[in-house]
Amino acid sequence: MLIPQPATVTSTSTSTGRIHSVETCGTVDGPGIRFVVFTQGCPLRCLYCHNPDCRTVEGGREVTVDELVTEILRYRTYLELSGGGVTVTGGEPLLQPEFVAELLRRCQAEGLHTALDTSGFSDLTAAQQVLPHTNLVLLDIKSFDPDLYRRVTHVSQEPTLRLARYLNDIHKLTWVRFVLVPGLTDPPENVEGLAIFVATLTNVEWVEVLPFHQMGAYKWEALGYDYQLKDTLPPSQENIERVKAQFQRHGLNIR
Repeated sequence: MLIPQPATVTSTSTSTGRIHSVETCGTVDGPGIRFVVFTQGCPLRCLYCHNPDCRTVEGGREVTVDELVTEILRYRTYLELSGGGVTVTGGEPLLQPEFVAELLRRCQAEGLHTALDTSGFSDLTAAQQVLPHTNLVLLDIKSFDPDLYRRVTHVSQEPTLRLARYLNDIHKLTWVRFVLVPGLTDPPENVEGLAIFVATLTNVEWVEVLPFHQMGAYKWEALGYDYQLKDTLPPSQENIERVKAQFQRHGLNIR
């Protein structure tokens, strides 16, 4: 369950960060049961974003690493027995690399598995601060066609592809995530391009095909944002299986 928190004053301390909310028993952001931290602030403007309230860096609440770790450790038994751990997502966690690095470092020091869920849209130096403390990267690649990527996100795809190549170079375990949106990200040539690219990476354990949903639509309306996908339906099972098969034909494992 996501728990929105009130806004507070920003601090420049590297032991504090700005988060939107936490989910204490998440099951979709990495292996096992996970304590999920949603950071505040994102440079992307994805058409299908289900957390548009994470956009602004001024929102959310300020929290210290100590406070978060204390809360996380209350769930240690559930996390460990399920083979789970802690996932930092957003928003975009790499907008706050010092805070996220310290949080994940502390979690690893407690013996907890750590995961970073990122769009990859950041300076490589930011990722390099966080990755030493990350067991698994969940890399969201929104599209492979560059024009479609910009249409979906309003930013360039190049930083994401650069991070994907870097993760491969350092042999960092990665799951690639792809949101399947009918009439937007599902053209066969777009999926094929992504599958060919991912197949060149030896560090990718899984490709997760995530079906589009409308669960965040009410947030767009509440925030007064123009939600262009309000009439888009979730993908059919046939479409999902077609896309999964495209990835599988390139030797990729699908979740």
